[in-house]
Amino acid sequence: QVQLVESGGGLVQAGASLRLSCVASGRSFSSYAMAWFRQTPGKERQFVAAISGAGGSTFYHDAVNGRFSISRDNSKNTMYLQMNSLKPEDTAVYACAAVYSHDVPWSRDQYNYWGQGTQVTVSS
Repeated sequence: QVQLVESGGGLVQAGASLRLSCVASGRSFSSYAMAWFRQTPGKERQFVAAISGAGGSTFYHDAVNGRFSISRDNSKNTMYLQMNSLKPEDTAVYACAAVYSHDVPWSRDQYNYWGQGTQVTVSS
């Protein structure tokens, strides 16, 4: 069983930066592919970025590619999302997710562990 806890959200102005963290409980953290998703009211959860267990492979949604960076520190059971040049359309609840897999899925349906989420609000 894996429990995930996010932190680092907040209210910022457009153009600012934030770094989200996701701390995982349990063992074998490096065996889990991890991802960030985001959701706004009335919309489906959207893929943001994903990273392989060892951290060697990363993937991004086109909307954040070049502005966001996903990383992980397996010694600390922690994953990060560095968000730069934030835009109002990045406003959402950001949740981290994990799946025991060598592959790195993009689909939310393939992740079976989820955090509660952290709110990110970007004002114009």
